[in-house]
Amino acid sequence: MKKMGLNELREEYLKFFEGKKHLRLSSFSLVPQEDKSLLLINAGMAPLKPYFTGLKTPPSTRVTTCQKCIRTGDIENVGKTSRHATFFEMLGNFSFGDYFKGEIIPWAWEFITEVLQIPKDKLYVTIYLDDDEAFDIWTKKTDVDPSRIFRLGKEDNFWEIGVGPCGPCSEIHYDRGDKVVTTSEEFLQASDKDIIVEFWNLVFTQFDKDEDGNYNKLAHPNIDTGMGLERIATIMQGTNNIFEIDTIKDIVNKVCKIANVSYGKDGITDTSLRIIADHAKSVTFLICDGVSPSNEGRGYVLRRLLRRALRHGRLLGIKEMFLSKIMETVIENYGSAYEELKEKFDYIKKIIDLEEERFNETLDSGMEILKSYIVEMEESKENVLIGEKAFKLYDTYGFPIELTEEILNEKNISVDVTSFNKEMGLQRKRAREARHESNYMGVDDSILNKIDNKIVTEFKGYETLSYQGKVILIIKDDKFVEKLKPGEEGIVITDVTPFYAEMGGQVGDTGFIYGSTTEVSVINCKKNIEGKIAHFVKVNSGEIGINDTVKLVVDEERRTNVCKNHTATHMLHEALKEILGDHVNQSGSYVDEERLRFDFTHFSALTEEELLKVETLVNNKIMEVFDVVTNVMSIEEAKKCGAIALFEDKYKEAVRVVSVGEFSKELCGGTHVRNSGQIGLFKIVSEAGVAAGTRRIEAVTGTGAIKFIENKNEMLKDVSKVLKCTEKDLIEKINQNISLLKEKDKEIQELKSKMINGVEDDILKEVKEVKGLKYVAYKLLDIDGNALRDIGDKVKNKLGEGVVVLASVVNGKVQIVTMASKEAVAKGAHAGKIIKEVATIAGGGGGGRPDMAQAGGKLPEKVDEALEKVKEVLEKSL
Repeated sequence: MKKMGLNELREEYLKFFEGKKHLRLSSFSLVPQEDKSLLLINAGMAPLKPYFTGLKTPPSTRVTTCQKCIRTGDIENVGKTSRHATFFEMLGNFSFGDYFKGEIIPWAWEFITEVLQIPKDKLYVTIYLDDDEAFDIWTKKTDVDPSRIFRLGKEDNFWEIGVGPCGPCSEIHYDRGDKVVTTSEEFLQASDKDIIVEFWNLVFTQFDKDEDGNYNKLAHPNIDTGMGLERIATIMQGTNNIFEIDTIKDIVNKVCKIANVSYGKDGITDTSLRIIADHAKSVTFLICDGVSPSNEGRGYVLRRLLRRALRHGRLLGIKEMFLSKIMETVIENYGSAYEELKEKFDYIKKIIDLEEERFNETLDSGMEILKSYIVEMEESKENVLIGEKAFKLYDTYGFPIELTEEILNEKNISVDVTSFNKEMGLQRKRAREARHESNYMGVDDSILNKIDNKIVTEFKGYETLSYQGKVILIIKDDKFVEKLKPGEEGIVITDVTPFYAEMGGQVGDTGFIYGSTTEVSVINCKKNIEGKIAHFVKVNSGEIGINDTVKLVVDEERRTNVCKNHTATHMLHEALKEILGDHVNQSGSYVDEERLRFDFTHFSALTEEELLKVETLVNNKIMEVFDVVTNVMSIEEAKKCGAIALFEDKYKEAVRVVSVGEFSKELCGGTHVRNSGQIGLFKIVSEAGVAAGTRRIEAVTGTGAIKFIENKNEMLKDVSKVLKCTEKDLIEKINQNISLLKEKDKEIQELKSKMINGVEDDILKEVKEVKGLKYVAYKLLDIDGNALRDIGDKVKNKLGEGVVVLASVVNGKVQIVTMASKEAVAKGAHAGKIIKEVATIAGGGGGGRPDMAQAGGKLPEKVDEALEKVKEVLEKSL
């Protein structure tokens, strides 16, 4: 058996299937495209789903990949077991109606026994109970010993998820033991003990299960195989643990070096080392694929992994920033296979460092919150922390429940884990709802996506805005129809069109379709999942039907303005790179006829100076009147000429490279102006953050930019009229008014102070008693929080032993202050608890210490009722 490194294994597998006429595709992004059923790619076949159902035409009927995957369902087991990981790679080869069992079974055996040279007496095969075809192929087309083939039931060797494509499978297993297994029962027992481990699953998708549970034969059966790269690496390297294979072991060793600990000496330490190594790998790949830390969706997955790794770093005693150092080792080991890791090195490092800094701050804040919980519980003699508070620490401050339990155990306090888990369940439910439920293929299965793949529309919109075509398909109310009548809406597909379909952030064209007696408005233009161009229309007059010859005319003015904004987006991208640095990359865009929106990677808000530099650079290049040229070339040629791109369509033979002179060069399928001078003027409207490490600029061009400036000028004129000065004197006039307002504020405060002086005597006239303790509950008007506290202090000092509750209504909002003397606290009064019940009635909430508390409220009309509650609360607590 060859001893192979993980990177060598990956390459040998892909190279082997390339030799079997498979197209090698690079790994798809971890972020699913056109699949709302998944938060992250979690299996090798997941990005290929549309090819299996025929919704999209594959680039080849034979494909092989090594797919990056993330699974967090068993995150609590990561680090504790030898095989659980959040990030893993899945090797796979796929046939879309091409070859079947007769080819894949002997190929699999050839790869395992000849390329990997795994001894045949260490291998077992399982097949589905009734799959005689697979048994015959295994015994006739390979030299596997028939006694080493076991037939198993549906739970082990049949792949299906509800309705849809499914079929039997055949799994290949490696025997770590030294005892020959002769029966299915012995085989299953050895598998349960991990003595025999499955490492390759060959799925034969040959049925389509319907709603009634019938298994209908597919006309074109498919092959879908999956081999975990890390798992086969453990076999080839003779380890029992994925954390001991070469690439991951390097990462673990780096953690050991930073933490100054050794691996293999202590179980608890080893768990932390494995968690950090695994999560650092996941984090690196997620950020590389455009995921930013956030509190929802896939951004939350990233943040959770980051914080879990950082927490275990603290448990190992690591005091300094360390996670980006681990990231460096991840990229050293995986950068040769995934070049994008090296290209985005600086960006990934910056995001990790920012999040580590943020976590250190929130961790300290979380500790303060937890300490306040402990104080409250000790005072109220409680010994169980409610689950909602434990979840807040977890969700807001990144505290794992284990950490909260560990700290509280030192104080003999436990956590209500049941209610904590309830909160976790609610959060998971929200996450599932955010993903949208979908069918097995995870794509919209509307009639638009069921159009025959043979139907093709030729796009002429790069060259012309008007073209004659023939209607080949009409959809109305999710049904194929023959025609649309006046007033009806639907979808029209023609054999040729000048209409640009919404794509790459650019909106779809609008315009008209004309027949001899027909006028149809094109409201929008989009593509279905296979890329068919669909015109969304409304019939104004006449009828439109199948086989009609029509003239398609794009709204020229709108298209022109869209083109200006789109070309300006390219120029903005380049300008940002020149002004801010090469770490800037596009992370999203939207272009319509009115404005452009551009999201990009950057770590802080742009200064006014930086924004001015970017804007000036773009305008200078516009005025150089560069020709905008489009060249069609291969992906490799595009990379060599320095074109900016995400390179998501990795298998395309040819791509469009749009160049604005020598200033900007990008891959783009959109429409553009002929030269930069047509843009006219570029004006930035706003700049803001949209996620950690992601900024957004909105801008306008051409007449839109002129209108923006005109509106600003009108605003200046209006302000000048109001302030009764010229535009050039505006700043001076505003400063004068500010000074005047400050003087007026000072006078108002002085008047308020005079009003407040002596008010405590009026308040003290309302003193009452409950159970021998003096208290006063009093309402004031237009007294802010600071003044209310001052009055409360004066009243408390004059009252002596007792409780003071003051409420005030300011600008429609309620302010409440509660104070209790030491003697009152000793008798059971608690300002924080009093104010909590009082404020609730006034439509608010709050809390505080036993001797002083503050709160707010939204219901000024309830203040009197709230103050009446004071007596009742004191009666219960004294």
